[in-house]
Amino acid sequence: MTDIKALALDLQRFTLTLEERPGTPQPFHVAGDTFRHKEELKRAGGVWSRFDQAWRFPSRTQLETLLALLDGRPAHGLAEAPATYEPNQPNGGGKWGDKHYHGHRERLRNRFMDSGPDALADYELLELLLFFSVWRRDTKPLAKRLLERFGGIGGVLAADAERFRDIDELTSGGEEDLKFTAVLLKAVHTVMQRALKEQLKDRPVIGSWTVLIDYLQLAMTHEPAEHFRILFLDKKNILIKDEVQSRGTVDHTPLYPREVVKRALELAASAIIMVHNHPSGDPTPSKPDIEMTRQVIAGLAAVNITVHDHIIVGKNRHTSFKASGLI
Repeated sequence: MTDIKALALDLQRFTLTLEERPGTPQPFHVAGDTFRHKEELKRAGGVWSRFDQAWRFPSRTQLETLLALLDGRPAHGLAEAPATYEPNQPNGGGKWGDKHYHGHRERLRNRFMDSGPDALADYELLELLLFFSVWRRDTKPLAKRLLERFGGIGGVLAADAERFRDIDELTSGGEEDLKFTAVLLKAVHTVMQRALKEQLKDRPVIGSWTVLIDYLQLAMTHEPAEHFRILFLDKKNILIKDEVQSRGTVDHTPLYPREVVKRALELAASAIIMVHNHPSGDPTPSKPDIEMTRQVIAGLAAVNITVHDHIIVGKNRHTSFKASGLI
């Protein structure tokens, strides 16, 4: 039997590292430049672990097989080395490629690249994303279930990660599928927000109204509770800071004019835009909304700071106090 240290040294020739973790079902972990040697790693019976970011092997024999494949030598014992994934894993066993959805993934990728995003339905676009977080399972039922549960792609991306635990089609794949899907979707949502916010940078916000509304809709439409944010602007109406001032309940969030004035002075702001959301989807201002806005305007006027607008974000629509003649 080949010594583990000798195996580790041999693998270093291929920029691979070997770590032994005794007491586990698959105690040999191979990491490093694994992508270049993916086919050999699979043929030797390795199982990729996203959690460990390494290929796991249960025996030294499989490591010897791997080395033989990397060297281009006949791999003795290869017939005995299982070219399957762990049968006791939530994602299931079986060789990669023996399920109908494996070919489906490649076809969907090709259709996206050849025909463009408009050729795909919402659930197919979501499927395409899920390919990167859910492995070796059909993602179509999961994509459809997520859209049904959260009301659309925007709702899926904005959903709190803990709410994904309610989706049986996701949790049945185990903690790794759940974790990586939550990270992926939240990252995409954050990237979208930052891309829109980037367009507001160093530009007068008042002259970038469409971009501003798109950003606010993306950031706030699917929030489950009301929250209040303030956009602080300089004398050229360029954004200084975008801050969430308070979070409340499904139909109320407190905002204290004194705190708004204090923060505006700290940032040397010349003007602000007030923004809050209505989780009900109806952006119609309430009487408390109107009264609180007047109090903030009066407080800021005393220190020569202007309130350009108060925007209420609803579902796919918004209300501007200024456009409505309320300020």
